[in-house]
Amino acid sequence: MPELSPRKLLWIPYRQLPYGEVPDWVGESLRAAFPQLLVRMTWDGKTVLDEIADTEIVVSWVLQPEQFARARKLRWIHSPAAGVTHLLFPALVESDVIVTNATTVHAVPVAEQTVALLFALARKLRDCFEYQAERRWGQKESWQPSRIPTELNGKTLGLVGLGAIGREVASRAKALGMCIAAVKQDPSHGAESADRVYSPQQLPALLQEADYLVIAAPDTPETHHLIGEAELRRMKPTASLINVSRGTLVDTEALVRALQGGWIASAALDVTDPEPLPPEHPLWTLPNVIITPHLAGATDRLWPRQVELLQENLRRYLAGEPLLNLVDKKRGY
Repeated sequence: MPELSPRKLLWIPYRQLPYGEVPDWVGESLRAAFPQLLVRMTWDGKTVLDEIADTEIVVSWVLQPEQFARARKLRWIHSPAAGVTHLLFPALVESDVIVTNATTVHAVPVAEQTVALLFALARKLRDCFEYQAERRWGQKESWQPSRIPTELNGKTLGLVGLGAIGREVASRAKALGMCIAAVKQDPSHGAESADRVYSPQQLPALLQEADYLVIAAPDTPETHHLIGEAELRRMKPTASLINVSRGTLVDTEALVRALQGGWIASAALDVTDPEPLPPEHPLWTLPNVIITPHLAGATDRLWPRQVELLQENLRRYLAGEPLLNLVDKKRGY
């Protein structure tokens, strides 16, 4: 009787990302925990095409349609990222291949980055860093009405998105004494962390009350330029925008006009559109903007978190149990 070939997992590192290089111990831990799986790891395009033909499970940030077409045994794709836009081409969406993501892996570090940006805006830390760079004691300037720091306590945090990241942000903001208002696709469940929850159609109401607007929604065709000129004009002139999702959710040119024209007070951006931001872009030089280089998800605990999630989902998959972080391919998240 012929020996059955082992079930295969193929991990495709994405070297265009600084965190796309996978440590050697990750593959070793998977092989040790799941000896019934053949675990391969390669980024080389030709090798991927050879290996994927009889692969059952793919772990990858991206997958090309021609690679997918060869993957006749593929049943599950796991993305080590929260966003899965690059995976959802029509053939995959229409297939019975399931997709999971790592949104819970990134929730805590992204929430902590969001809180750091909230404090940076409220306490006017950019001004302080400039004083330091100039070796100047800026205490007098810091007490000017336009530069005096403010408190987060008692302010309203407007959350666009109340998924894994949004809920982590909400719990931290509530501990700071903030009021949480959120927009959620389905306000009827999973909204316990917010004081008020609106449907997407009620976004204008959220915009009008938010002192700090945090964008934490998924990147889908429906959310492209979700925040444009009309939305920015609805915000308070004292309000600030923080984007830790994807740059495409905000109309960049409208945001520049809003910051220059005083429609809103300030912005903190971990993501931009385009990305990376060109050196000549006006956002770099605006005095009321803080920019961080898409590092909200960066943490020294990234790979332990990734492995913990993947191993739990592998256990569930092999046992025929429901997977964590299952993506609705039609909705895109």
